[in-house]
Amino acid sequence: MNYRFQNLLGAPYRGGNAVITQNSNLISPVGNRVSVTDLVKSQTLTLPIQSSSNILRIAASPDGVFLVTVDDKNRCLFINLPRRVVLHRITFKHPVNALKFSPNGKYIAVAAGKLLQIWKSPGFKREVFGFELVRTFADCNDKILAIDWDNESKYLIVGSKDLTGRLFFVDKIKGSYKKPFLFLGHRDSVVGCFFGVDKKSNRVDKAFTIARDGFIFSWGYSGNDGNHDFGDEGLEDEEPPSPGTPERDGEGGEGSVKKRKDFDGKESGFGEVQGYLSGGKWELMRKDCFMQAPAKLTACDYHRGLDLVVVGFSNGVFGLYQMPDFVCIHLLSISREKITTAVFNDLGNWLTFGCAKLGQLLVWEWRSESYILKQQGHYFDVNTLAYSPDSQLLATGADDNKVKVWTVSSGFCFVTFTEHTNAITALHFMANNHCLLSASLDGTVRAWDLLRYRNFRTFTTPSSRQFVSLAADQSGEVICAGTLDSFEIFVWSMKTGRLLDVLSGHEGPVHGLMFSPTNAILASSSWDKTVRLWDVFEGKGAVETFPHTHDVLTVTYRPDGKQLACSTLDGQIHFWDPINGLLMYTIEGRRDIAGGRLMTDRRSAVNSSSGKCFTTLCYSADGSYILAGGRSRYICMYDVADQVLLRRFQITHNLSLDGVLDFLNSKNMTEAGPLDLIDDDNSDTEEGIAKQTRGNIGYNLPGSMPNHGRPVIQTKCLKIAPTGRSFSAATTEGVLVYSIDESFIFDPTDLDIDVTPEAIDAALNEDQPSRALILSLRLNEDTLIKKSIFAVSPVDIPAVASSVPYRYLQRLIEALADLLERCPHLEFVLRWCQEICKVHGNSIQQNSRNLLPALKSLQKAITRIHQDLADICASNEYMLRYLCSVGNNK
Repeated sequence: MNYRFQNLLGAPYRGGNAVITQNSNLISPVGNRVSVTDLVKSQTLTLPIQSSSNILRIAASPDGVFLVTVDDKNRCLFINLPRRVVLHRITFKHPVNALKFSPNGKYIAVAAGKLLQIWKSPGFKREVFGFELVRTFADCNDKILAIDWDNESKYLIVGSKDLTGRLFFVDKIKGSYKKPFLFLGHRDSVVGCFFGVDKKSNRVDKAFTIARDGFIFSWGYSGNDGNHDFGDEGLEDEEPPSPGTPERDGEGGEGSVKKRKDFDGKESGFGEVQGYLSGGKWELMRKDCFMQAPAKLTACDYHRGLDLVVVGFSNGVFGLYQMPDFVCIHLLSISREKITTAVFNDLGNWLTFGCAKLGQLLVWEWRSESYILKQQGHYFDVNTLAYSPDSQLLATGADDNKVKVWTVSSGFCFVTFTEHTNAITALHFMANNHCLLSASLDGTVRAWDLLRYRNFRTFTTPSSRQFVSLAADQSGEVICAGTLDSFEIFVWSMKTGRLLDVLSGHEGPVHGLMFSPTNAILASSSWDKTVRLWDVFEGKGAVETFPHTHDVLTVTYRPDGKQLACSTLDGQIHFWDPINGLLMYTIEGRRDIAGGRLMTDRRSAVNSSSGKCFTTLCYSADGSYILAGGRSRYICMYDVADQVLLRRFQITHNLSLDGVLDFLNSKNMTEAGPLDLIDDDNSDTEEGIAKQTRGNIGYNLPGSMPNHGRPVIQTKCLKIAPTGRSFSAATTEGVLVYSIDESFIFDPTDLDIDVTPEAIDAALNEDQPSRALILSLRLNEDTLIKKSIFAVSPVDIPAVASSVPYRYLQRLIEALADLLERCPHLEFVLRWCQEICKVHGNSIQQNSRNLLPALKSLQKAITRIHQDLADICASNEYMLRYLCSVGNNK
């Protein structure tokens, strides 16, 4: 089966900065991937592109075509967003703290450590190396934290950790080297700096610098001649003088700063700054404070058109202020955790906030005070999954005690249940599609109503137990759950909630539980090396026991109920005939799942035996193949009949996770352990947040090197959708969704750039109705779509309907519904509807939620026509009966 990566659920945001493009696409880093959310259509997708480690910084071009990502290993990807492909790659020599495209899209400013680098942006040309370094500025004394361009892409203002802001010229100035302007006076790192423009002339006339301690300085620029030209007359390639020259050291040079007395009597350099601005000067206009101490300012953004500043703090508070008068419009709290990104959209009416620790992403319309988007993923590992019977919904349970239900087609979570008080271990959808069961380590099994979004039933035991497995029979009358501590299986009635029976016999934790799809036989697997079959309704205890030589980790039934698969601790998958009690096949999977060496492993990946076993199994919809996953970076697909490996899916290439590499670099091993596990950056102290240790607040001792560890890559749960068109895997990275639908395969018709009415007419003249219809659907012109539909002969309708890609189905169905309302060619249009349902029935059923408005319009039109025809037929029938009766009487 040709499964392709489709989406990543469970984590809309994990850190770094988010950006919003002109077409209302919200782009956010998710681990080593990038998630793109269409805020207009309310859909999210994850690009099938992976960086080598977690992405820290992203920047989008002004037209939204290109995206630049930089990970924590300083590796940069230049991505074409519409085509979802990587065009260029480059590795920077220093950690990148900020990057931004120029407004004309020609340059990319990169803050690489203390250096400010100006790179020429690669275009659509085929080049061996698309990046070209234009200039490098080495004037900052500490790492650069913020970058902003002016409207004309000529000047840059940067904020640094050395408590200053600096103004740079992109082009080299004729004459001797000139020092950059210094915006001084801050007492903490400058985390934000922005240009302001005059609304009449659209030229720079002010600037803002924002520090981490919550102060914002407003700077004004005034020119003697009234214009705002910053003096770029003449260009010449000149090298800066050596640091020892008086001009570089600021001894009487043009870039010197006039000292003024601060409000507390101390000298500071925030005063009038003169230099090589032609005939003008910068002056500090005012100095304001956000008054959120001891919290630190962690995120900020400025909108030039509306003159608004938004700031986020480490205590979860954000504020919106009107500049330059510093009028507070909103001051609200999102959570108690640090806000890691805050950004305006292009129009300035939407605010985007992200909280990395909670995996939270919000888009807020500040005028109406309403949410455009509110998504939060699991901030601990996802343990279990469950598909709804119609494959439209996906439920996830995690260690954060939450149950979330996602719409698969849109990638959005629409409900979160928080009643559990411990980790979720198992989920199960009932056959009616409106009820979800969840089992937890808190000793309860809860039933959730997906129509009213409430917990309508809770199943408990006389004494507290920890549940790790869950199953329900086909009728939905009996609920069973296996325990971790007492090794028992509890049976409840769904209608009454009463405890009906307790099945005893296992001598280890019951980690696998499943009812047969065809009868009421319950299969259970345990660490006591057995699989047992139970007749729950008869209450006779264990009907049959299948012994194994190693601990049994999980069990699953084939969809037809005629085969049982279980995995054991030695890496084997055993297939049993549950009717005759015979062992049918055995697959040796140790070599297939092997791979990946942990940083703490003393042996190589080849010689290590730990973790080489499958902890989750799942049959395909037809039972011809089985998916298996475990403590490895691979998901294995086996053919059941031939017991051969069909394919291995590598779930991630993220080197920020442990267990991805087969061979470790011995240079990274030190006396204190692996170098990557040593936290030598006291980042918590920088953010002003003390570390919590056993109720006492304290910082790391000087010289200490705490080992925080890294997440280990693994697959905890696998589920195939009932339609068989997709499967999901609960991994350390999140919930990965793979699909075989054609809608996720690249469509070559999108390569055409001449989508015009003339091209549609030419295709019709050349007797190419299929091409003409697709072009008209892409052009989205109603009259041309209907013209192309009527140009198809009735004989060719099946062929043309099958050639229409899924992405254009909604527009085609809407056009057919409109034709049924107004067009007299009833049979012709109904034949179109019939052929579309025949050819695309699978896709329509799976994505019925997206197509629901168009399908309802079509249903409404067909129902109206059916009623009209029924009335006409009934009237004619009565008239014929009357005429016949009159004729007989005569």
